[in-house]
Amino acid sequence: MPQTRTAPHTHTIGVNRRELLQVGYSGLMGLGLASCLGGRARAAEATPKSVIIVFLTGAASHHDTFDMKPLAPPEIRGEFQPISTSVAGLSVCEHLPLLATRAHQYAIVRTLSHNDNNHLMSTHHVLTGTKQPGGFFDKVASRDDWPCYSSGLAYMRPRNDGLPSGVNLPTYLVEGPLTWPGQHAGFLGAKYDPWQIKGDPAKSDFKVDALTLAPGVNVSRLESRQSLLSELDGEQRRMAGIAESQRMTNDQQLAFSMLTSNRLTQAFDLGRESDAMRDRYGRHTYGQSLLLARRLVQAGVPLVQANIGRVQNWDNHGQIFPTLKNRLLPPVDQGVSALLDDLDAQGMLDNTLVMMLGEFGRTPKINKEQGRDHWGPCFFGLFAGAGVRGGQVIGRSDEIGAYPATTPFKPDDVGATVYSLLGVPENAEVRDRLNRPVLLNAGSVIEPLFSGIAT
Repeated sequence: MPQTRTAPHTHTIGVNRRELLQVGYSGLMGLGLASCLGGRARAAEATPKSVIIVFLTGAASHHDTFDMKPLAPPEIRGEFQPISTSVAGLSVCEHLPLLATRAHQYAIVRTLSHNDNNHLMSTHHVLTGTKQPGGFFDKVASRDDWPCYSSGLAYMRPRNDGLPSGVNLPTYLVEGPLTWPGQHAGFLGAKYDPWQIKGDPAKSDFKVDALTLAPGVNVSRLESRQSLLSELDGEQRRMAGIAESQRMTNDQQLAFSMLTSNRLTQAFDLGRESDAMRDRYGRHTYGQSLLLARRLVQAGVPLVQANIGRVQNWDNHGQIFPTLKNRLLPPVDQGVSALLDDLDAQGMLDNTLVMMLGEFGRTPKINKEQGRDHWGPCFFGLFAGAGVRGGQVIGRSDEIGAYPATTPFKPDDVGATVYSLLGVPENAEVRDRLNRPVLLNAGSVIEPLFSGIAT
C-alpha cells in the first residue's frame, strides 16, 4: 500500500504554522506498538533518542554492498557475489559476512534519492536534511549553510550540563581549499557548532587536546582561574554589551564545563574498555571511532557522527573492487557489527539510532577505469535501533539500480527522521542570519522504518 506523504513546503521564509506536535517514540516501540501508530500519533509518546551517524565519506556503491543486481549485465553487476543473510530473501555483498548475520537488526532503504552529483552539495543535503542555500558545484562551507543535525538540536534544546549536543570524529572533512559544508551550525552561528575531534582513536597516544589541561594546571587551579575570568568578564560586559561578547562568554563557560566534566573526559578514555572489546570493534580507525561513538552516547552526547574515511575515501572512480574488498568493506563490516552487538548488549539499541549512508550512490555502469562515478538519483541507507523494525528492505530500485522503482525518500526525509528521534518538533522554526523565521526541516519521517509497511 503506497505511503501517503505530505509534500514538503517549498518556501522556507514566512511559512504558515501547522499543528506543533511533540515528536518522538514510545518506549513500547519494541513491543510492536509502532506498527499500529503513525508518526504523528507517536508524538505524544516522545522520549528523545540518541543518534550515531556512520558517514561513508565520498559515497559507497550501493550496487556492491546492499543493493546488488546479480541478474544485470556484467558491466552493471560487477565482480562481487550476493550472500544470504539472517533474513530470508535479503542478500548483501559477500564481503559483508558479519553484517549479513545481523540483517534482522537493521532495515535497508534502497530508494534514497536527490538530484546532485557533487560531493560538497550532496554532503550538505544529507547531513543537514536541506539543500545547500545558493548551492553550486564545490560550494564550500559558509555561515549561510543550513545547520547540521546536532546544531539544530543544540538550538532547539540547549543544554548546560557540560556535554556538547554533537561530536564529529575522527576527522574534519577538508581537502586543500575545499571545506565540506554540513559539518557545523551554518547560519545559527559558531555557538551551536558540534565538537570536532581530529585524531585517530586507534593510536596509542590518542587524546583530545581540548580536554587536556595545560601542564601544571589541575582542576582546582582551573576553578580559581574561572573565578578570576568571571570577574573580568563582568567588567567586560559592563563596558561592551555587544552580542559577540555574550557569545564568547557562553563559549568560555561551555569549554570550562567540558574540561571539568568527568563524564566527557572518561568517555574519551578508550583505555577503560577491555582489550577484548577493543579487538571486537577492530584495532583500526573505523572500529575505534565507532567504539568511541558508543562511549560518547553512553555518556550523554545525543548525536555522534563517525566519518568512515578522510574526505573521499569511498569515492572509487577506479579499481573499485579491490579497494572495497581489501581496504574498505572488512573494517566497516567488523566495526558496525560490533557496534550493533555492543549497543544491544548494553541495553542502548532501543534508544539509539545507528544510521549508515554516504552522500549519494555510484553509477550503475562500471567505467573504463574499473570504478563507478557519482550518482545522486539512487542510493542506500542502513538504519537500526530506536524503534526501527529490523529485517526489512524499504523501497526497490530498478533492474540496474539507477532510479527508484518505488517511493523515493529525500535527504530531507532522513533529516525529519533524525530530528523526530532527537525530540525536535516537526515544524520547528529557527532564525536565519537576517533574523527571518525558517523551517529547520521540511521533510517527512520515513514511516516504514517504524511501521514495517513497505512502500
